[in-house]
Amino acid sequence: MKTAMLRTPLAAAVAVASIGISGLASADSLEQRLLDLENRIAAAEQRASAAEQRAELTEAQAEGRLSTAEVEERLAKVERQASGEEGFSFNVYARSGLLLGEDRKSIEGGPYVTPAGGLGGAVGRLGNEPDTYAEAILNYRMQFDNGARAHYRTMLASGTTTSNDWDGDSNLNVRQVYAEFSDLPSFTGAFENASIWAGKRFDRDNFDIHWLDSDFVFLAGTGAGIYDMQLADNWRSNFSLYGRSFSDYPVRPEFPGNDGSTDSLILTANNYFGNWQWMVNALSAADNDERDIGQGQTAADSGFHTMVAYHGDSFFGLGDGNIKVALLHGQGLGAEVKGLGSDGDLTDDAQATRLGIYGTTYVAPNWRFAPVLFGEMSKDRYADGDDYKWLTLNARLVNEITQNFEMQYEASYQYMDLDPNGRGDLNSVSGDFGKFTIAPTFKPQVGGFWQRPEIRLFASYTDWDSELNDYDTTSAFGSDDFSGGQWSFGVQTEVWF
Repeated sequence: MKTAMLRTPLAAAVAVASIGISGLASADSLEQRLLDLENRIAAAEQRASAAEQRAELTEAQAEGRLSTAEVEERLAKVERQASGEEGFSFNVYARSGLLLGEDRKSIEGGPYVTPAGGLGGAVGRLGNEPDTYAEAILNYRMQFDNGARAHYRTMLASGTTTSNDWDGDSNLNVRQVYAEFSDLPSFTGAFENASIWAGKRFDRDNFDIHWLDSDFVFLAGTGAGIYDMQLADNWRSNFSLYGRSFSDYPVRPEFPGNDGSTDSLILTANNYFGNWQWMVNALSAADNDERDIGQGQTAADSGFHTMVAYHGDSFFGLGDGNIKVALLHGQGLGAEVKGLGSDGDLTDDAQATRLGIYGTTYVAPNWRFAPVLFGEMSKDRYADGDDYKWLTLNARLVNEITQNFEMQYEASYQYMDLDPNGRGDLNSVSGDFGKFTIAPTFKPQVGGFWQRPEIRLFASYTDWDSELNDYDTTSAFGSDDFSGGQWSFGVQTEVWF
């Protein structure tokens, strides 16, 4: 989920002027100063609107239409709305694009298009997405007379790969519905700054690699939790219990007992020590071990997962920017190290270890650079003796040419060595996948990695070892019209606010 930033015409004009007079400043610090300036301008506009409402209330009081108590109550509400502490807000993430092959027909795409994709092995997404996906997030915030605050959120999401204007197979989901309470005056000591929540949600502290459309870790479901318990001066903790369901798994006649009725529970402790994060998860799924997952094996009914991460505020200490590094390990149901509790077909002996590293920086005043290393090793995942390895290297380079135009370049390489050891119709393969994309990009204002919206034209060249076509002969990967060594073209928009 992307961070929302306020945008106004006045803010955009001031930001452009500031770029012209501040060329000697470092790019990342300049970007932060501009964002701070935009937020101050937006806050000033909110204060101006509040002043108008205050004047109207004062006039109503003078005319006797409102009592002094009513005016004071409404003024307090206006002040809270002006400060952003109360009221309605709306956030969006969306992407939509057309991806065509050399024959001008739609082709397969997406960051998980390779054989390793089903194991979490994502590749670069630039010029590689044929879908339409949108999230609409509705928020309402309240502040009470005793200082307590409440936040209610509903999130709707829809995704489709059809390019028709009417999608007959609409896939609309309510992905989040929850309430969160904070600044509760009854909370003291370690709980003084804590907030509590319940409902269906994405965990607040998930974090991702945007260029691969992959979370480092994705904790979500329905449950409850507490954030920001201050256990020591430099120790902050979150605790939560999430429930997820395997009930949407299709019933597989070849495996008796797979009635799709098993639920999983994830108990999480998320600890922060300065820039460091240590996450521990215990997973359980009652009766999941009664399901036959093939080859005479049963699924796991428990698991363990842990992650150590570092959130850096410089580019590997070499300059302005940021980095994120995470090492994850899981066993049993925890061997799905990203989507916690989402895979019910893992065995008791399943083990997986994943490493992710990415950074962002400016290598020159108008050149942004974001490298990624992402890989995993897992074994005994779905069958005794299976062995899966994949490694992705990705880099996105962007040249800001004018205030409204930039050139984006992305190179992505993935190596995979996949041995399913007889699982289903899958075959052992190993080999390389590569993609290079050029994307002329238009946007209202360039500057920074997170500046949206934007409209991209793109051309991508994709190739891979022919052996990879044999991994899953029932998939589109490796079919006659998608066998590698080919160009693709398209256009895409991406929006968030």
